[in-house]
Parts: sequence; structure tokens; C-alpha cells
Amino acid sequence: MKVVFMGTPDFAVGALNAIVEAGHQVAAVVTQPDKPKGRGKEMQMTPVKQCALSHGIPVFQPVKIKEPEAVKQLCSYSADLFVVAAFGQILSEEILAMPKYGCVNIHASLLPKYRGAGPIQWSIINGEKITGVTIMQMEKGLDTGDMLFRTEVEIAPDETADTLHDKLAAAGARLIVEAIPKIEAGEVSPEKQRDEDSSYAKMLTKAMGKIDWGMEAGKLDCLIRGLISWPGASTVFRGKTLKIWEEEPVPDEQAAEKDAPPGTVVRVDKDAFYVQTGKGLLKIKAVQPEGKKRMAVKDFLLGYPVKTGESFEKN
Repeated sequence: MKVVFMGTPDFAVGALNAIVEAGHQVAAVVTQPDKPKGRGKEMQMTPVKQCALSHGIPVFQPVKIKEPEAVKQLCSYSADLFVVAAFGQILSEEILAMPKYGCVNIHASLLPKYRGAGPIQWSIINGEKITGVTIMQMEKGLDTGDMLFRTEVEIAPDETADTLHDKLAAAGARLIVEAIPKIEAGEVSPEKQRDEDSSYAKMLTKAMGKIDWGMEAGKLDCLIRGLISWPGASTVFRGKTLKIWEEEPVPDEQAAEKDAPPGTVVRVDKDAFYVQTGKGLLKIKAVQPEGKKRMAVKDFLLGYPVKTGESFEKN
């Protein structure tokens, strides 16, 4: 099948590779424009662009995909199917209707749950045990199109947004190569989404990463793991920001209720310290002091001897 692939970040790379390796003709890859990054502000290609160039696939980078010139360029590819994975721009109805088989999206949740921009992070923040990938027929609504194919992915107890991202990207790559020949053969049974079962995975904000020690330990654990990539979860220690990289809630039987207020260090071991939350203790195992690199608490304690009774603050 002749495909135009639209995607931008790492999440989409596996799907593009899988489509190419499956023998489909990728007429073009559409991705976001290059952006300056780093201290030197050097222009950096998107991960999908790098992947496309490695396969010798033409790359199209419109600033606005809905502009007439961009629409004309898309039409010139005469593609049978547009495959979209975290592209980053909204497609017009004119574009959605352009290919013979329309446009399908590789969405990182089991729709209709977690429509929107942050399905991976919110599935962890909300303590889900199962998530997955949905191949959806795109329409003008936000992730509201008919579901064509779905696959489940288990969320491990210590799963972070980073590790779940990689699992879902791999699952999406497998699913799209299974889906394309079935779409071409008409072997699909579109399923309408139940709007009443939907939820919206809103964009993350920096403010979400400010730890509120009044939350219970289990919910803080989910929040920290869900925000691991960005913005990260942090507190204030001795007047400076301290990012929490690795932690775990202490089992109830080991976390006798303390009289200490939330945010108080109630115990210090050689490789961890324990903080009182609104309910239960949180064992902190890896941190990043302001202006320094990530380190194990064992190393952190050498330079910052945390004492029982010290308090952490919200940023």
C-alpha cells in the first residue's frame, strides 16, 4: 500500500520503521519543522525526520499543514492511506478525506479513555493497571473517530512514563503493520466510541511537578512516575530545588503512622530516607539536587547529610 506517514517524536519512529520493513511504499514522511535546541541553538531534526532520511524517504515539513500549499503537496503523493502518530498538528477535513482509505491514528491509550495529548502520563498518574494502543479512523473531533484495532499493554507497579512510552511505541508499531493489510482488504469492523466513557488527558504543566506532601504515598508515587520525563516531580530542601527520580511507597505494615507532619523525614538509612506523607511513608532512593546530576541517595547523603526531623517544602 502507498502510505504517507505523519509523525514527529520518538514514539512514532518504531511505527515508521515497521511500515517500511513490512514492504509498504512510504511516499513521504510529514513531520514538524526543525527547531533550535541546546545552548548553541543549533537546528535539530525531529526523530521521525532522522528515521525517514535513513530510509531515503522524502520529508515534508510544513509550518501549517492546513495551508493551501501544504494541502496541494499532500495531494501530489496520491497516497492510499495516511498514518498519523503524534504528528503535532490538526488535520483539516479536506486532508482527512484525501486518501482512498482515509487517515488512521496510532493513539497511546485504549480509547475512548484518555483522549488528548498526555495519555501515557495520565494512565500512570491515575494508577491504571492496563492501558494500550488504539488504531483509530480519524475525523474532525479530537480522538473521537471509530476504533479499528486495539491492543492492551500492562502497566507494571514501578512503571514510569518513560518505560511505558517505549512499550506502547513498540505495541503501536506491531499493531499498525497488522492493521494496514486488513484495512486494504476491507477486513475491519469500525467501533463507535462511547463519549460517556471518555476522559481527557490534558497537557502537563510545570506546576504539576510541585510535590504536595499532604497527598498519600501511593498517589505521590503514581504522580512522580508519571511526570518522570517532564516536568519532573520536585520539592524544596534547605532552600533549593530537589528533584525526586526514584522512590516507592512503604507497605502499610512497615509504615506505622507518625505524629510528624507531612514532608518530614522520619528515618534515614545509608541508601534511602523516608518522608511522611498525608498517609504513609515514601522511601526516596534517587534524587537530583539543583544544578547537579541525578544520583543515588547513598551518594546524596555524603554531601547532604539529611537528618531525622528535617522537612521538605512545596516549591
